Amino acid sequence: MLLDDLREHLKSFDPALAAIKTFWAHAHLEEEFKKLETATEQENFWKDPKRVEIQQSLQALRVKRDEYLGVLHAHQELKELVELFSADEGELAKLAPDITKLADRISRFKISLLLNEPSDAASCFLSINAGAGGTESMDWASMLLRMYLRFCEENNLNTQVLDYQAGEQAGIKSATLFIKGKNAYGLMRSEHGIHRLVRISPYDSAKRRHTSFAAVSAIPEAVEQHITIEPKDLRIDTYRAGGAGGQHVNKTESAVRITHLPTNTVVQCQSERSQHQNKETAMKMLMAKLVQRQKEEQLSQQASIEKKNIEWGSQIRSYVLHPYKMVKDHRTDYESPQPDRVLDGELMPFIEAYLLHQAKA
Repeated sequence: MLLDDLREHLKSFDPALAAIKTFWAHAHLEEEFKKLETATEQENFWKDPKRVEIQQSLQALRVKRDEYLGVLHAHQELKELVELFSADEGELAKLAPDITKLADRISRFKISLLLNEPSDAASCFLSINAGAGGTESMDWASMLLRMYLRFCEENNLNTQVLDYQAGEQAGIKSATLFIKGKNAYGLMRSEHGIHRLVRISPYDSAKRRHTSFAAVSAIPEAVEQHITIEPKDLRIDTYRAGGAGGQHVNKTESAVRITHLPTNTVVQCQSERSQHQNKETAMKMLMAKLVQRQKEEQLSQQASIEKKNIEWGSQIRSYVLHPYKMVKDHRTDYESPQPDRVLDGELMPFIEAYLLHQAKA
């Protein structure tokens, strides 16, 4: 029955609206709006040296607030209209497209609201490194690479494989993606950490259960921020590029590896045929890593992923395929009983849960 379908559709918005309301309250955005508005109404506001900055902040927050109130009002209005025309199938049919549009509006607003860090809009470098465990861990790293490529494809994010180090028998030792698109870093920063897989190994003739680890690092592109890098602090090595299955192997040493000696930070790129282009991209990656390192030191944040042990106790998410099926994020406790769908790129619920968790924190 159409009436029941529309009621159920409107009810399905409740978790997203609850998340939006929770974020709005915890971020104290209403209080911030009133504070800025009051400041601009002061008699001597025009003398304030920060007046332009305050006005810009107020305008940005006013747009966000108008959308927040608009979404809540539209939901309440549609609920009332559905009940008002509960006996009129023709009018209910007219409301159906509006409810569908509201679903998309709520989803887009929730993500835009949660992605409120200055660097969220930046492009990013996503690196995957297999942990100890040989072929099993390398295969797990390749599964993660596929998962992120599928996620980016589904969410209109452009990806470029900057580096790809194949495993000896299967999988990958490491890979680095450059991801561009709307809120690329904001969407991918939740993936920064150790990922753990539990399954019956396809490489074990005894069919025993294995646990594998891989490290994922997400770093925003440093477009405006720069650190002075002295040429004497760099060691630049070149080598022949290689890809999965021997694809794209160059006969010349076009791939570039750069080591920043003072911090022992290593980056490498082999995506282009030109050594000059690979060096240029590698320098961008190095700048991004050094800027991120500086931020983490200044804010006394958790050590970067390169310093973590890829082992028990440090994982952010577990993917269990045996003896039961479950993906669980250990930071938010969000779970999915469908690991196949998650590994096929269905990551948005985990990303939303992480962003909401961060907002509450």
